[in-house]
Amino acid sequence: MSGSKSVRPVSSILVSAFLLGILATASFAQNASPQTAPNNPPLTPLPQAPAPQHNARVYSDQDYTRGKRQFPNPFVVYTARDVAPLNVTNSARIDQLMKDGSMYLSLNDAVAMALENNLDIGIQRYNLSIADTDILRTSSGAFALGVNTGLVQGTPGGATGTTSAGGTGTSTTGTTGGGAGGTTIGVGGAGAGVGGIVASTQGEGPPLDNYDPVLSGTVSIEHATTPEANTIFTGTNVLTQNTTTANFLYSQGFSTGTLMTVGFNNNRAASNSLFNTLNPTLTPNFRFEVRQHLLSGFGYDPNLRWIRIARNNREIEDVTFRQQIIQTVSQIENIYWDLVNAYSNVTVQQRALDLTNKTLSDNQKQVAAGTLAPLTVVQSQSAVATAKQNLITAQVNLQLQQLLMKNAITRNMADPMLAVAPVIPTDTLSTSEQYEVRPVEDLIDEALKQRPEITTARLTLTNNEISRKSIRNQLLPTVDLYAFYGASALAGPQNPLCTNTSRGCPPPGSFPTTGYSDAFGNLFNSSAPDKGVGININIPLRNRQIQADQVRSLLEYRQAQMSLQQTENTIRLQVRQAQFAMQQNYVGLQAALAARDYAAQSLDAEQKKLRMGASTSTLVLQSSSNLTQAESNVLAAATNYEKSKVQLDLSTAETLAKLGIDMSDAEAAQVKHQPKVPGTVPANTNDLTQPNLTPIPVPGVTPAPQPDTPPQTPDQAPPSQPPLQH
Repeated sequence: MSGSKSVRPVSSILVSAFLLGILATASFAQNASPQTAPNNPPLTPLPQAPAPQHNARVYSDQDYTRGKRQFPNPFVVYTARDVAPLNVTNSARIDQLMKDGSMYLSLNDAVAMALENNLDIGIQRYNLSIADTDILRTSSGAFALGVNTGLVQGTPGGATGTTSAGGTGTSTTGTTGGGAGGTTIGVGGAGAGVGGIVASTQGEGPPLDNYDPVLSGTVSIEHATTPEANTIFTGTNVLTQNTTTANFLYSQGFSTGTLMTVGFNNNRAASNSLFNTLNPTLTPNFRFEVRQHLLSGFGYDPNLRWIRIARNNREIEDVTFRQQIIQTVSQIENIYWDLVNAYSNVTVQQRALDLTNKTLSDNQKQVAAGTLAPLTVVQSQSAVATAKQNLITAQVNLQLQQLLMKNAITRNMADPMLAVAPVIPTDTLSTSEQYEVRPVEDLIDEALKQRPEITTARLTLTNNEISRKSIRNQLLPTVDLYAFYGASALAGPQNPLCTNTSRGCPPPGSFPTTGYSDAFGNLFNSSAPDKGVGININIPLRNRQIQADQVRSLLEYRQAQMSLQQTENTIRLQVRQAQFAMQQNYVGLQAALAARDYAAQSLDAEQKKLRMGASTSTLVLQSSSNLTQAESNVLAAATNYEKSKVQLDLSTAETLAKLGIDMSDAEAAQVKHQPKVPGTVPANTNDLTQPNLTPIPVPGVTPAPQPDTPPQTPDQAPPSQPPLQH
């Protein structure tokens, strides 16, 4: 017992040194193992996807593709990582746009504000970091959880034509897109069934070992008292044992299909048995074993499949984020032109109301003089009521468009000043722009090079090819070669209770007293080695499951190839449709301008004839109504033409290049390079005023007075608006 006590400090030191060595090895292996993937040759000569456009992860304050550094604190990996708190504060740019309680907004400012504050972009931005976590996860040998690759479309207003591979129609305003950032497995899966989720074979293959080093151990102390029915083997009626166990196991897998395990076991047992030669007994042993897959699970292709898929998914998420920026910016442009249209329409309707009021006043004077029938006044009053209704409708639409714009370019509208602040556009519609468009074949070639859907489809094909090769490897039987080397040792003092030499007890002093240090040294002097090699074989006789998976993976690969072809065909159709729409809208704008000029000349002629007594007030009112409708048609045609240019850029994926949008600014939600929308026409700064929005009358309710707005007479001119640029 005294010898055992003397070796305990030495045992503690050795065990501590062993643990530190294992932790150091684990740290090195964890940081080094994922680096084997880039040295592999490409799987197939598929079209290459563009590299991520960012050099640093500006969208996050941390690099989630790597774990925490274990130096100098090896225990830091067992602590949680924090994520930056949610920021719903509007960017400081909004303060630069506010003046006298109004927001003066250019189209360039609207795009910049959306890049910083739009919630669709903000939700999609989180997917970049989510995709990073999959790279870290798969580096350990685990499967990827996947990321949502659908667009987030929760911002209402400014509907754009869809650019998805499934159709060429018009998207619904405010339609929710592919989720708010949830995760999904199988980026390139075959789809979902009617009755539930249909899983794909992406990522299938032989089971993977854990690439992260794992250290497990068992330390126990046991005291047992056992009645003995037979004293032949123990020499006592009641056997008392004290057992101390300290066992440790280190294991780590590698991307070649190799598994390494190192076991180190220690046992100390003391008892009151009369026939044990040594008491207490110290029995340490170790075993180093290496296992290598020879058929199924052999090589880098099946063992690095999830790491490669996760990296491809990360590139897919880069492309999806780029597509989100293109879609959202196009939507912001459409909302802006709708706002400009609403502003100009209020001016048109106000001018129409002023003209009908003047006609009513003139008719009333003529009726009082007896030169006009009283029925004409009733007709003029009806025209005034209709004009008022049209003006109120235009004002309500303007307020709605202002609200949609503020919602699209801010994160939070809880600020009461922002909620009531009118948005005044500082750019206006142009009707004098020359029609210029490149040949359609050039546009199609550009779209096939730039459209994010093409890149996503190609990366999905690459992921399917990775899975296909892995499942083909899984078809093989499992044949594992293993080799091991180990040793065991025995130490302890001679049992002082074993004194009966007739029962085989050695004479006192026959065995030297040894301790744990002696036993530990004997483990490495080949005095009691344990070594060998072997092969484990597992042959599935029918292998139906893997056969089905292999065929399905190939079918899904062919399906993805056809989906890529369908995407290319759809893109060609969308580009042609966008060009047709732009051409038609330009011709429609020219026709609307001609109709407006004719209506203006007709009204002028009728007014002159009325003064000469050759016309009637009815004809003047009809001409006035025709001019109002013609001016509204010009506004609609100019807006549609601007939207068709936006749609063509969306279809060819040239939005970012034409506007000069830096993707790093979009990822960081901080615009350092101001976007520049080509072809915008600044409005006259002297005309930038908020229209006098007349409150909607409610029967039986007296409207509240508005001290800041002086009353207007029918002949008083309305506030001027940003005019159409001719």
